[in-house]
Amino acid sequence: MKISLCILASAMLLATPLMAQSSQNNATTAAPNVQPAGSTASMHKEGEWRASKLVGVNVYNNSNEKIGDINDLIVDSSGRVANVVIGVGGFLGMGEHNVAVTFDQLKFAKEPVKTASSDGAGKTGNSGSTSTTGSASTPAHRSDNWYPEHVVLNANKDQLMKMPEFKY
Repeated sequence: MKISLCILASAMLLATPLMAQSSQNNATTAAPNVQPAGSTASMHKEGEWRASKLVGVNVYNNSNEKIGDINDLIVDSSGRVANVVIGVGGFLGMGEHNVAVTFDQLKFAKEPVKTASSDGAGKTGNSGSTSTTGSASTPAHRSDNWYPEHVVLNANKDQLMKMPEFKY
């Protein structure tokens, strides 16, 4: 009984690739559904960002004070970003107040936030410095274009805290 089951199982395993090949050979070859070259993206373009990389980007006001960070992007049915959810206040996600602002209210910056320096020249923060992790040394300023350095919103933290909380 065991031997006949083993032989039957072996025969089925050996026949499976043959059946798969014959069904592929008999199938009619249809033209693949190819979209025009203009409607598909094959590489990253300047000014386009990955949505997954926008989440977590710091939000500053016009006075270069950090007022929160991006927590989520709300997309409408046409694929456009309708609102950006910004987390304001709180500590490590606790007590954070989420507010939604329209995408066009945000200004995206490629350069680091300007900080006050000891010489008063208004240099950008850590523009020439390097950060070291282990034995590798990397420039502190990113050279990739997958997401902006920070976002600027024309509001202060108090104004955002007074806005109605965004509920999921």
